[in-house]
Amino acid sequence: MTRTKIDLTGLKCPLPALKTRKALKPLQAGDQLEVHCTDPLSVIDIPNLIRETGDKVEITERSEGRIVFLIEKANGAIGKANEASDA
Repeated sequence: MTRTKIDLTGLKCPLPALKTRKALKPLQAGDQLEVHCTDPLSVIDIPNLIRETGDKVEITERSEGRIVFLIEKANGAIGKANEASDA
């Protein structure tokens, strides 16, 4: 298990969600992604993204100027099941 940190402070919607999605792709099941944001809309966008991917997310810090998410990559079974049903 590894933890990767990305600093998305100063970026505005939709960039934090897009860059989070890109950073999640190469991770293995059990890996963690720590995301630092300043955009207040990220508290909506990033959890919605994670709901789509099937991973786990929690907000570990939320202050006036900063939001920190901790995302754990799931095993990918949900995404693979969806791909199989689309075929």
